Amino acid sequence: MKDLPKHKGLRNQLVKIVRDKGITDEKVLSAIAEIPRHLFMDSGFIDFAYQDKAFPIAASQTISQPYTVAFQTELLHIKKGDKVLEIGTGSGYQTAVLIELGAQVYSIERQKELYEITRKFLPRLGYVAKKLNFGDGYKGWPEFAPFDKIIVTAGAPFVPAPLLTQLKIGGRLVIPVGDDVQVMTLFVRKGEKEFEKHEFGDFRFVPMLKESQK
Repeated sequence: MKDLPKHKGLRNQLVKIVRDKGITDEKVLSAIAEIPRHLFMDSGFIDFAYQDKAFPIAASQTISQPYTVAFQTELLHIKKGDKVLEIGTGSGYQTAVLIELGAQVYSIERQKELYEITRKFLPRLGYVAKKLNFGDGYKGWPEFAPFDKIIVTAGAPFVPAPLLTQLKIGGRLVIPVGDDVQVMTLFVRKGEKEFEKHEFGDFRFVPMLKESQK
């Protein structure tokens, strides 16, 4: 598959939709306009790639709705060179958005099938993360902590303590919290034990999986 002028035109239409829904960060909108979302999806869904909808991918997971990707990314306030931990690599689309914005991305995926697909696929498109890992996102990635920003792309029933402790002071954690429906939540670390919490309404994500019991 290729990225054709018609796909670029469809992305521009998608950007207008996302902008109309309230996304104002021009760098985030430019990333949405740049990244060929259709290449991240199964071929059967190519015609739907630039609708503002989530769609199924491998391992019973989904590629997030573009508005949701933009919304979470906007909350992160990404600056070039930021060290970002992503929990839930998934299709790699959100990863690509972060890299497009100049972040150094450390991404963890719990589904082995997705991990194997995405770690090979992303570099072929020119999106190279600092590190990709198959593992348990609830534990974060202490080896490379602290992080400037942390994003969770699956519904977490609670906020994992390691993610808070692995955040730099001044850092931002964006996480959807809840069971059937999640509340998009932002934590800003103000001090060693002080966090500022903000909530941004309801979203729906696939559940965040723990490491299977051995």
